[in-house]
Amino acid sequence: MESLVNFFDNIPTEFRAGILIGGVVVFWIVEGTLPLFTFQYKKVRHAGLNLFFTLTTAVIGFGLAGVLLTASDLVANNQFGLLYVVDLPLWGQLIVGVLLLDFIGAYLVHFTEHKVKWMWKFHLVHHSDTTVDVTTGLRHHPGETIFRIAFTILAVIIVGAPMWLIMVYQSLSVLFAHITHANIRMPKSVDRALSWLFVTPLMHKVHHHYTQPLTDTNYGNIFSIWDRIFGTFAQVEDTKELIYGIDTHMDPKENNDMANLLKIPFQPYRVPEEAQVQNLVPKK
Repeated sequence: MESLVNFFDNIPTEFRAGILIGGVVVFWIVEGTLPLFTFQYKKVRHAGLNLFFTLTTAVIGFGLAGVLLTASDLVANNQFGLLYVVDLPLWGQLIVGVLLLDFIGAYLVHFTEHKVKWMWKFHLVHHSDTTVDVTTGLRHHPGETIFRIAFTILAVIIVGAPMWLIMVYQSLSVLFAHITHANIRMPKSVDRALSWLFVTPLMHKVHHHYTQPLTDTNYGNIFSIWDRIFGTFAQVEDTKELIYGIDTHMDPKENNDMANLLKIPFQPYRVPEEAQVQNLVPKK
């Protein structure tokens, strides 16, 4: 266990880059072999658009890395946080720490983004993708990136997370973002069995349906237990019946244009189409 702690305490930059870039490449290839949906789209252009947002996320993340490190050092050196309420072995710190970081830094902020209108206008840039694939997991407006990092810093303070634990969590978070957004086909029985604990590809695809109430379900990133505990878990029998995107921005001129995507949070709020609010499965 100590070797794991030492590795993530001094994690090589190439390892983190390998998870981010390597994961995209691997799942991009798998999507071409075992696709869930057969999209008619310009895959390279689509990837380029989404990878632009990956770059902005990386720049902002690098800029705020010092704040994250300072917060982690402060709580770890003073043994402040939930991890220090009970004397846990390293493996216990790993499990409890990742669970709590995932709850606050992923589930809670995601839930909040769907409930607070001004935050939703940033987050809907992610939802506006009508051809969800592995690159969609990287599609976040720069403004959203800031308050997601803010929630992560809050989680670090509450949990009392040392830097090695943060690196484990962030590595898993990136990996799951790739897996759950990838346009891959897998046996429903396997997906549903795994979804009792983890967020799975078919589970997360439900969240990307274009209308409520399914849009407002399955907020988890790594663990599905938070959705099950708080009643936000949902399944559909046939995931291929889902339509991706968000009903207020289905026009390609809006959801497939870089300049407009950057401006969406500053445009007037649009109310979801009331006639579609109660639909669990889109009409043919």
